[in-house]
Amino acid sequence: MTEILLRPATPTDYDAIAAIWHMSASLPGVGPAAMPTLDRLRARVDVEIEAGWQVTVALAGAELIGFLAIKPAAGVLDQLFMHPEARGMGLGLVLLDAAKAQMPGGFALFTRTGNMPARRFYEKHGLMHLRDELHPIFGDPIAYYEWKPA
Repeated sequence: MTEILLRPATPTDYDAIAAIWHMSASLPGVGPAAMPTLDRLRARVDVEIEAGWQVTVALAGAELIGFLAIKPAAGVLDQLFMHPEARGMGLGLVLLDAAKAQMPGGFALFTRTGNMPARRFYEKHGLMHLRDELHPIFGDPIAYYEWKPA
């Protein structure tokens, strides 16, 4: 894998964050059935950051290729996405390890129940499946996970 640099997001990253979020969440089984538009996700980036999201971006050279967004006060890994072309290159683990370092006491997250690649990834890297429920906004099935340090 190309050398990856992680750093806190800046406002100049927000468009790229929304674009990666939209591209990745639009993949089959990843996002909701009724995928929000890119403009809606871009607006949500601003809202979530204002509400306390802490966002770390991953760069390969000058290109933003992934991000993670956490809600540390709530102990939640809220988003972890990478550019679709960066899948399978180890970036997910780099981002997940960053989330573990930023929330060393543990955290929760959810993913769509049909997102089997993400579920296998989380389980392989120490997250425990807690339960399946319906998404509170979209109503589709989601799987809740938790990570606790050993």
